[in-house]
Amino acid sequence: MSDRLTADLAEGIARARDTDYLNMNALLTEEERALLAKVRVFGDRELLPIVNDYWERGEFPHEILPKLAALNIVGDTMSGYGTTPMSAVGQGLVSYELGRLDGSIGTFMGVHVGLAMQSIYQLGSEEQRQRWLPPMAALEKVGAFALTEPDHGSDSVALESTATRDGDTWILNGRKRWPGNATWCDVIVVYARDTADGTVKGFVVEKDDPGYSATKIDGKVSLRMVQNADIVLDEVRVPDDRRLVHCNGFPDVAKVLMGTRNMVAWSSAGHAVAAYEIALTYAQRRIQFGQPIAQRQLIQSQLVQMLADVTAMQLYCIRLGRLLDEGEVTDTMAALAKYYCSVKARDVCRQARDILGGNGITLEFHVMRHLCDMEALVTYEGTAEIQSLIVGREVTGSGAFV
Repeated sequence: MSDRLTADLAEGIARARDTDYLNMNALLTEEERALLAKVRVFGDRELLPIVNDYWERGEFPHEILPKLAALNIVGDTMSGYGTTPMSAVGQGLVSYELGRLDGSIGTFMGVHVGLAMQSIYQLGSEEQRQRWLPPMAALEKVGAFALTEPDHGSDSVALESTATRDGDTWILNGRKRWPGNATWCDVIVVYARDTADGTVKGFVVEKDDPGYSATKIDGKVSLRMVQNADIVLDEVRVPDDRRLVHCNGFPDVAKVLMGTRNMVAWSSAGHAVAAYEIALTYAQRRIQFGQPIAQRQLIQSQLVQMLADVTAMQLYCIRLGRLLDEGEVTDTMAALAKYYCSVKARDVCRQARDILGGNGITLEFHVMRHLCDMEALVTYEGTAEIQSLIVGREVTGSGAFV
């Protein structure tokens, strides 16, 4: 490969084409457009030059946290407590742009803001919000979210971790698997089943609590910068004032998860846009048999299919975000958007990798990183199969989970 082609591709990747075939931009407010531009500039300058190296090493770039804090993008429809007010579409655009750059950074923000902070915001008391949300909004404290267990992923409603009341404290026991940020976070929201009444309750565990331990999951080939962990809760004693007072069953947890499916849909669209832009740039510059491969019918057909899928994802996301802002979204709407966008984004990344040929497997061209990361997005916050069952139950009136 020529040095000129490599340079052209690097320039094309760093300078987004702003793929927007049906003018999604016209559906955004001025504030939303400004937010998108701000995150895009930050990502191109601060993230894109370093992500491949950190992804390959499987380490998190802690030095970006002060820069992320200065960007003031911690909001996710929350108000007050030091957060930055934004619409659901605005938060989606943050996830979209971070996804276009790197899935690990997008997932970090999704866990910290959409899961940990939103759990406290939606399910905590005013005192609990005042205690934890301001330092989390400033990224002075980092949060994690522990729901999934080694034996309970898709059926997390059946979680086995326990919480036993003992006077003014609760004793937590059990194991959790996959929480992002959990090896180095300051606070982690843990969901466990009350041994007295059988309901699921939420608790804020702090990293230095005796009996809490988190071990990094090694050997991942997806979201390698995210520090996922296996967690052990061994007689962890938590004061009652760290129990999220408005969490009284799994349906309360589901309300938090519904919002994160919006973010996963947007992030998936971002990955797909990145893959499409890279493939298009490559096809226009890669010469084979005396012509750019973009002049071949097969390549054009693939690019048009990718563009069609990307455009559909953008429209899905815009509509879902507006429904969230209007308070009209349902869990099945969020499930359908998460299902469609994550599955189609993975397809787009696969097609981009094909167009790049052998170069597609190298980190230099970024596509393989996006494809690997999409394998995680298809799975987390409810697998594609589970989302299809949620929507299938709604449209047919018959549950098919078992």
